[in-house]
Amino acid sequence: MAGTLRFAHPTASYPRAKRQRIHVTKADLSDLYRNYIACLNKQDWATLDQFVHHDVIHNGRRIGLSGYLAMLDRDFAEIPDLHFNIKMLISDPPYIASRLSFDCTPKGSFLGLHVGGKRVSFTENVFYEFRNYKIREVWSVIDKAAIEAQL
Repeated sequence: MAGTLRFAHPTASYPRAKRQRIHVTKADLSDLYRNYIACLNKQDWATLDQFVHHDVIHNGRRIGLSGYLAMLDRDFAEIPDLHFNIKMLISDPPYIASRLSFDCTPKGSFLGLHVGGKRVSFTENVFYEFRNYKIREVWSVIDKAAIEAQL
């Protein structure tokens, strides 16, 4: 069925061939992603593992959940007013494509650029692959040229 992804039920204890299958629709995956973004904006790190796989890969590097959390901690330390805004969201299970926008004030350097407390606006194009309801892989590209043009 187009637009539907089948995941093995997370609590299934039956042999693989007999496991109950459940469907994740585009809307389900979109809702899950919106809840993930809300988790980030609240910095609710205690629930991050509900959204991110323990063995997550970010831009080709296996960083795991602890590395992902460290990356987010660093981002929020460097950009105290960081807020993720979904501008575009496309769901094609098991994938999400999103365009995020930011209007924030990095304290010092960001992406190797000395921003030094200046407010900047930029976007990020990011793709996610979900497995068992969790983000398993992330491909992210930030519009660094937009930041450079504002400095």
